[in-house]
Amino acid sequence: MDKLIFFILAVPILIFVFYLGGSAIMTGFKAKVDNAPSQDNETQSDNFNNVLESNSNLSSEITKLNELLKSGILTQEEFDKAKKKLLDN
Repeated sequence: MDKLIFFILAVPILIFVFYLGGSAIMTGFKAKVDNAPSQDNETQSDNFNNVLESNSNLSSEITKLNELLKSGILTQEEFDKAKKKLLDN
């Protein structure tokens, strides 16, 4: 009889303790994820900077090609081919 009373009281208490522990752990994980610095924003910023840098390089290369065209070193066909090659990459 004593064992039966012990199990009737102990089992619900143990279940409740495990529930509280599990919910505390899950709350901690959720807070950690919510407060973690976002890698996506840093990655987007790096990608944006890379695009700006490549556009700047592309612009300067096309400007150089245009100067060569104006000075007569390149023909219009050569300029068009070089520009297309730059834009395709």
